[in-house]
Amino acid sequence: MQKPVYVTQPYLPPLEEFVPYLQSIWDNKVLTNGGPFHQQLEQALCEYLGVEHIALFCNGTQALVTALQALRVTGEVITTPYSFVATAHSLLWNGIKPVFVDVEPDTLNLDPRQIEAAITPHTTAIMPVHCYGRPCDVHAIQKIADNYNLRVIYDAAHAFGVRHQGASVLKHGDLSVLSFHATKVFNTFEGGAIVCPDAKTKQRIDHLKNFGFVDETTVVAPGINGKMSEINAAFGLLQLRHIEHALQRRAEIAEIYTQALSGVKGLRLLPDAPQTVANHSYYPILVEDGYALGRDALYQRLREHNVYARRYFYPLISDFPMYRGLPSAAPALLPVASHAAAKVLCLPIYPALTDAEQQRVIDIIQGA
Repeated sequence: MQKPVYVTQPYLPPLEEFVPYLQSIWDNKVLTNGGPFHQQLEQALCEYLGVEHIALFCNGTQALVTALQALRVTGEVITTPYSFVATAHSLLWNGIKPVFVDVEPDTLNLDPRQIEAAITPHTTAIMPVHCYGRPCDVHAIQKIADNYNLRVIYDAAHAFGVRHQGASVLKHGDLSVLSFHATKVFNTFEGGAIVCPDAKTKQRIDHLKNFGFVDETTVVAPGINGKMSEINAAFGLLQLRHIEHALQRRAEIAEIYTQALSGVKGLRLLPDAPQTVANHSYYPILVEDGYALGRDALYQRLREHNVYARRYFYPLISDFPMYRGLPSAAPALLPVASHAAAKVLCLPIYPALTDAEQQRVIDIIQGA
């Protein structure tokens, strides 16, 4: 039996490089509550990502929930059905009704042309996702938001380090939310962050993620415990020292897939995003009718060879029981997203993937 190849694997720097960080934590005995590594990581991420303010979180889902709280979003929010469930779950946790609209076929991002028709008097915000790290049509979405006085919160869980039209894609909208989960391009074991446009917004978010405390005796909001620990922050600082290597290796793997698979009949590869420095967080292919096998048959064929690709995103969020009763969840209203969910397969991509392992994946796909 060949060694398993998974769709992703966390990048872990040499363990000995992490030990001095741990020793520092053991020495100063500060484990949480905005300790020195937490403060250093916020500053370092601002510098690396080219943004003004960042608030760190224990995970990306808590960051999404808090971002909605910070902007006092209520009523209905227009969002995508083609994402991880945390996108819509964050709305339900806040008592907000998700309104799904379809995605664009070449990006699988929220289709701006579908947004206006979904706006009602109850709509207060738009929550797009930079799917697979590919930038949304940020200017079209912002124009709609401005016209209807709506907030825009980007679920940027896939978009760490992505630059679009010469600047960080995280600078668009009112807030952008990152995930530093173990499967992401940049991870802190578990973690997340909100990119904030100004110091006042960051201060409100920092209060909300710490139970609403302003000082020892003053609570200004019903906040939660969303703080990132010193262990996670220290690991993030170490990860930043290796991030360029990780991104470069991902780019190399993506290029090899593209060269090998672009001519395979029945496979559709998403086009490169224009004017974008990508992070290659995922490598999706769409297994169309002209391919020798159906998507699920190829998925099983890969598993038989110990290759664990992933049908990501399948099912659609709108197909899960807590959402499918919504009028906007009707499959007939979401033809592009429904088609993508039925055809998509994300291939293994991570820095430690060897050339031989990647070739094994390619040979199975080409030989079907």
